[in-house]
Amino acid sequence: MTGGRPLGALVAVLLLAGCTSFADATPDPGAAAPTTAPAPPAVPDPTVCPAERAAPDPARPAIDYVFRLSDDLRTVTGSETVVFTPDVPTDELVFRLVPNAPESAPAGHRLTVDRVSGSDVDDGAYEDAGGAAPGGLYVVRLSEELDAGESTEVRLDFTLTVGAGGFERFGVTEGITWWASGAPLLAWEPGEEWARDPFVGLTGETAVSPAADTTVTVSAPEALTVLMSGRQVPPSEPRQGRRTWRSTEPVARDVAVAAGLFGTAERETTGGVLVRAGALAGGDLEPAQLLDDTITAIAELEEFLGPFPYGTLTVALLPDYGGGIEYPSFILQATPSREVLVHEVAHMWFYGMVGNSQFRDPWLDEAFATWAEAVPGPPPAQVLDALLGSDGAVGAAMDGFDGDGPYVRTVYGKGGAALLAAREAAGAEAFDAAVRCYLDATAWSIATPEDVGAALAALPAAVDVLVRAGALDEDDLPR
Repeated sequence: MTGGRPLGALVAVLLLAGCTSFADATPDPGAAAPTTAPAPPAVPDPTVCPAERAAPDPARPAIDYVFRLSDDLRTVTGSETVVFTPDVPTDELVFRLVPNAPESAPAGHRLTVDRVSGSDVDDGAYEDAGGAAPGGLYVVRLSEELDAGESTEVRLDFTLTVGAGGFERFGVTEGITWWASGAPLLAWEPGEEWARDPFVGLTGETAVSPAADTTVTVSAPEALTVLMSGRQVPPSEPRQGRRTWRSTEPVARDVAVAAGLFGTAERETTGGVLVRAGALAGGDLEPAQLLDDTITAIAELEEFLGPFPYGTLTVALLPDYGGGIEYPSFILQATPSREVLVHEVAHMWFYGMVGNSQFRDPWLDEAFATWAEAVPGPPPAQVLDALLGSDGAVGAAMDGFDGDGPYVRTVYGKGGAALLAAREAAGAEAFDAAVRCYLDATAWSIATPEDVGAALAALPAAVDVLVRAGALDEDDLPR
């Protein structure tokens, strides 16, 4: 989940965590890419495209997060109450402890589960999964197996230690702290059971999580303004030097919070999305400018992706560590770059609304967000050609890349370039219609490459480009 630098910049290795863009992909200027002649416009398969956007699963999890930020801004204690209804039988709940990723440990980030409770709970234990101590996963064992459609309620009490500031999901610096994926993350993939994918030595994500009906409550020192996922209500009156902030988001896969001396600005888009921007005093952008840029980005993307998926979007501008990190209806922006902002807003469709296994299929959110960022103004042809001609399969899993450089160049750079080439090959109107078909059909679910193949089935020229780039293979195409 990072942003980028000016288009065309060549960066050998991405050193920052999060999502990126074409700017961080390193093309080989000596490589040539195959060309594809444009095909006559086609239309998506009407048997695949729904008449309207799919609705969230009524049996999706309900999650209530409660966070308490310490006065020194370095410790978050909290609880997470989950009502979970599986679609296949299970006798456990598995949670991913994102702060315990190996790359986060040197900065001092750490998440521990202090207690687990619930009428069906037997016990809980950590699992390694390649994470730092005390472990990358926390497994709650149930006293009896849950049948499909049967619900249970589990509460986890936890402590998050927030380490040094930097371009990460967690950090603290003068007057501001932020945490994202700062609570145990429910690692359920409907129909596929629990995701126990290992952490890898790359800066990209390896998580998968379902859309959930979510509430967030944050207690913070009264001088701070809290920005977070979801639709916020006004904070409580100060009491004993603290305020309580609350929000709701009915379809959040994960949540993020920033607390600092923010100035804010907000207004609705023409489509009724409430946008809030927060920036620190003396920062690179005033809140009003960040707000204008965000509303412009939403409008640009809606032109070819369809209506914005959420009722709200909040952007918190952090100190300039370079990049951005997206969460459902919330963006941690660590650079004033408009290009990065557009990439992060695109993630509201790709990852926020249409989820994916970020370990197994990282291209489904990062390549598509890079593509969407570039549609209004693609990079120079020589950059795209070099990316398309580079080594590596766009559709590889996270453990298929030997370092950040190949991962960024292939998933973001070559993946975004392949989608742009597929759009040109099929015709922009037909390709964009097929992408909207894919978005509407898989909204609020966990998508797979097979879903992309189904949506593009009527556009063989586009499919051919993606097959040659290693994004799709024959098993992903309708038979």
